[in-house]
Amino acid sequence: MSQMQAILLESLPDAVFQLDNFGNIQYCNAAATVLTGYAQNELLGKPVSYLTPNQVDNFKTTYELNLATTNGILAVNGWHLTKEGRKYWGEVTYSTIRQASGEQLGFACIIRDITERKNEENALIENEERFRLLVEGVQDYSIYMLDVDGNIVTWNEGGQQLTGYLSSEVIGKHFSIFYNPNDLLAEKPARELETAKRTGRYDEEGWRVKKNGSVFWASIALTAVYNRENKLIGFSKVTKDLTEQNREEAALRQSEERYRLLVEQVIDYGIFMMDDKGRIASWNEGAKRIKGYDHKDVIGKYFSLFYPEEEIFNNKPAYELKIARRHGKYEEEGWRIRKDGSRFWANVVITAVYNADRVLVGFSKVTRDLTERKKAEQAEREISGKYRQIARELETINAELSRTNNDLEQFTSIVSHDLQEPLRTVKSFLHLITDRVEKGKFDELHVFVSKSVIAANRMKELIENVLNYSQVNKGQISMNSWPIDELLEHVTQNLKGTLDATGATIYIEKEAGEVVKGDKIQLTQLFQNLLSNAIKFTNGEKPFVRLRYGLENGTLRFSITDNGIGMDAASTKMIFDPFRRLHNARNYPGAGMGLAICKKVVERHQGRLWVESEPGVGSTFHFTLWETGPKPSTTHETL
Repeated sequence: MSQMQAILLESLPDAVFQLDNFGNIQYCNAAATVLTGYAQNELLGKPVSYLTPNQVDNFKTTYELNLATTNGILAVNGWHLTKEGRKYWGEVTYSTIRQASGEQLGFACIIRDITERKNEENALIENEERFRLLVEGVQDYSIYMLDVDGNIVTWNEGGQQLTGYLSSEVIGKHFSIFYNPNDLLAEKPARELETAKRTGRYDEEGWRVKKNGSVFWASIALTAVYNRENKLIGFSKVTKDLTEQNREEAALRQSEERYRLLVEQVIDYGIFMMDDKGRIASWNEGAKRIKGYDHKDVIGKYFSLFYPEEEIFNNKPAYELKIARRHGKYEEEGWRIRKDGSRFWANVVITAVYNADRVLVGFSKVTRDLTERKKAEQAEREISGKYRQIARELETINAELSRTNNDLEQFTSIVSHDLQEPLRTVKSFLHLITDRVEKGKFDELHVFVSKSVIAANRMKELIENVLNYSQVNKGQISMNSWPIDELLEHVTQNLKGTLDATGATIYIEKEAGEVVKGDKIQLTQLFQNLLSNAIKFTNGEKPFVRLRYGLENGTLRFSITDNGIGMDAASTKMIFDPFRRLHNARNYPGAGMGLAICKKVVERHQGRLWVESEPGVGSTFHFTLWETGPKPSTTHETL
């Protein structure tokens, strides 16, 4: 045996054995040891009968090997036993192994465990046997099967009692032996078969003939029998003697006919009956209109005909009947299939139908096409959703406009006051200059002109700050990612002159976050203004500033702490207003717009800016970025 052949045998899932001419095991693959529970060395040299419950039954083994020698191959089934004592039903195939010269070298033996399949077959046979015994035991009805040509295939005790014929007298005969001569001349049996084949069922009451020639009034139910592929495999026929009950059942049939006609006229609902197995027994005009099938297309067919392929594969139709049988009703909405293959959204109600004795006789099914209503509901939801979105957007815009209007009113009030102050100063000194010129007094003109220029420069500074403030709030901000280290390096370069002049130290503490998203110019201005203020507002001490940043609940947060003069609680509430100055301009120069601009920058980057301060101790300015928008590892460095 080549290496490739050995690998092939070892990879097979079936147990493979090589036997000598006497049936002794010469080789077995890995699957054989798994199946039998024996190790390979425990099997080699043993007869193959060693794997059966009767381990010494060499007579049977020899007989089977002789047959395999004669025929070249032999398949047998039987009980086998594992090393642990577990019995399993084995399917064994023997085939001869011969040289090219024809000399027999032994046998190849394959064993498969088919216990589960055997159990299923036995269960099926047992179930069929119970059904056969059940039918044969019925005495009040003649129940028998016909092949597709109308020849009798089965016969029960009820048929013998009703007609007088024994099973041996009717099996293989055509069922027309029960019809009177007039019916035979009219070819009535053939027409009944054709009707049942075309519509799925043929029902009538009429005269039938017994073996002794006497007649009886019979109720006849001839049903076309289809397999799961909806292929006709024969007919079932149920006959009952109604000679004594003819009058009552005639009245019942009349009532049922009125109900059938009433249901058939309904066009908005598909209403049909099914037997207890789910085969369609009736069909109304509404079902035809909704599903597209004619009466002849569906009678006798299984109702899964209307279900999508995936639901048939999932056995959903049978599940629905199970629920209806258990609870009396099954109701749902779902997709169903029309004859042309198109889908429609259906409301379905399946109701279990019982007779007076509470015996299940079938199911009624009512179907309504809800496709158009669902489309209208969906369109209404989409329109409603759009209106809600527009309303939310308008609400946001109105809130923003209201806030902007309030800011504008406050800004206008402050700006008008601060701009008028230097204007009044210029105007006042111009009056003084005019007065002195008229009086010929020129010695003070230089002082008045100098103070007017200072006031004009103050106005220029105020106007430039107003422009800077408005520029921050103008247009769309740039949305790029910038390394925080790079931004801070740029800011410290801008402040280098101030840092050198004051001897200030900026200590940066980085906990997490490497980049920040936003407008580079505005972010640079934000850091520069806050750091500049931290350096400026001191009592002559050497400025020391700590800048700390990191992630807090997923949001990037910065804190800038100084050792400056600090401020009281009242001042912290107004410090971010435009042109708000808390200190004398001579000691701490500036226009009072730096923190207002910082607040605008932070708000434009969807964050918050606040301050914690104590007089004489210093201040800490905190701000966050992108608390509701884009979100940006412990390191220390000193600049």
